[in-house]
Amino acid sequence: MSKIIEINTPLDADVIAGLNCGDIVHITGTIYPGRDAAHKRMAEMLAAGQPPPFHYPGSIIFYAGPAPARPGDIIGSIGPTTAGRMDLYAPSLIKAGLVAMIGKGNRSEAVKQAIIEHGGIYFAGVGGIAALMSRCVTKVDIIAFEDLGTEAVRRLSVVRLPAIVAIDCKGNDIYDRNSG
Repeated sequence: MSKIIEINTPLDADVIAGLNCGDIVHITGTIYPGRDAAHKRMAEMLAAGQPPPFHYPGSIIFYAGPAPARPGDIIGSIGPTTAGRMDLYAPSLIKAGLVAMIGKGNRSEAVKQAIIEHGGIYFAGVGGIAALMSRCVTKVDIIAFEDLGTEAVRRLSVVRLPAIVAIDCKGNDIYDRNSG
């Protein structure tokens, strides 16, 4: 069994450079869930020269929209959604400084190239354990696009959120059989 690498946000270039495709990580710190509609708005803000809803450098965006919380819980189940749905917007956000993403499934060649060019990383969230992932969340704040409901951008404080390095900063890709 692979050892688990504990990482903390914000991520810096040395941490990202030290992670390799297939590594299992536990993430502690702040992450920002957002899905399709939020990505579209963030890309529009970027194109209009407006400031992003959170500081991109060192940050991780989690392609997820949490389910409503049950009474007494701070968040409902939260699991990764298909990353390819954000591929239209991801290269511009990466170029703007967003270094890391968590989702599920493979990425387009344009996203992979942006990751390599800008020293980013893509983590695969573990599908099917959304209820368990919600237990890693210790605090939730909506920070942008509240009108989008579950797709609003939130700031989550997480402790030991599990993920796998799917595309490392060198372009090695867990979904590509020909990749290192």
